[in-house]
Amino acid sequence: MDSPFPLRKIIHVDMDAFYASVEQYDNPALRGKAIAVGGGHRGVVSAASYEARKFGVRSAMPSKTAKEKCPHLIFVPPRFARYKEISRKIREIFYEYTDLVEPLSLDEAYLDVTENKKNIESANQIAKEIRQKIFEQTGLTASAGISINKFLAKVASDINKPNGQKTIHPEKVEKFLEDLPVEKFYGVGKVTANKMFSLAIYKGKDLKNRSFEDLTRLFGKSGAYYYNVVRGIHNSEVKPNRIQKSVAVERTFFEDLFDEQQINEKLENLSQELHQRLQKHQILGRSLTLKIKYKDFSLFTRSFTKEEYFTSPEQYFATAKKLWELRPFDKAVRLLGLSLSHLNTEEKKQISVQLKIPFEDFE
Repeated sequence: MDSPFPLRKIIHVDMDAFYASVEQYDNPALRGKAIAVGGGHRGVVSAASYEARKFGVRSAMPSKTAKEKCPHLIFVPPRFARYKEISRKIREIFYEYTDLVEPLSLDEAYLDVTENKKNIESANQIAKEIRQKIFEQTGLTASAGISINKFLAKVASDINKPNGQKTIHPEKVEKFLEDLPVEKFYGVGKVTANKMFSLAIYKGKDLKNRSFEDLTRLFGKSGAYYYNVVRGIHNSEVKPNRIQKSVAVERTFFEDLFDEQQINEKLENLSQELHQRLQKHQILGRSLTLKIKYKDFSLFTRSFTKEEYFTSPEQYFATAKKLWELRPFDKAVRLLGLSLSHLNTEEKKQISVQLKIPFEDFE
């Protein structure tokens, strides 16, 4: 594949049903059973085992819906300290091969292995070794995608899940993208996919036939992204120092809240918790957002941005109360959340320089 840009060797590693798999590994009685992490009486599913996914249970699904789809579903409370502990072990394995590791969450990351610490030519071999070490050290399985950029590696990692990997070689990128259904393109959600279907855009080749002007007219800024990625152009580098953009806390309540005094108590508690998190990491921010989810699952958010940084829980609480007063509905509340953005982490950002190495033997 001809490209004016340096071709890299990028691996996307994605743990298989991470939270649920941890619970099944730690508790053998749960293995082979349909389980959901989180949920319970009023919450939503944080993660579902593959046994539960067969019944249509998915993350972010209300627990009531999940139970209707899978009556024998077992709900397990989340143990985030345990997930973080295992995630650290997995990242240590990544760093055995490269320092260019960009974590996306506890259970997935990009690795640039164009140059690597073990001088292994084959990115495919590196991915195999990493997955094997993860299994040996944690008992968990991972899937991987390998290709010339982050977009393709991300798409590839989903192809042979669970416990598999897929390499998209440079000379096969064009054909792969032309045959790829548009709903499989990373960044194309259900709404966008349906819009594309209405325009007779079903596969990459259909997307490729559209001009840059046509796509930007139809999809705005995203149109330029679609125009490039379908041609294998995605030049975002693996960023080992991802800059945190926001800090958030939220609570789903066992009983719906309607009383003003209860709301104020919860907002005050959230303000204290948010402040503690920020202090721990020496983070300040200027923009506070209140999130409200009502009993009927409708969502409302409203933000306030200051010229100077927030510095105390009292400031968060006072602002949160003012944002609460701007709510459009007087309905029972099932969730409240506060998040802070426009952080001082932006000021601390360091420019990471990534080596541009000629792409030699990929396999």
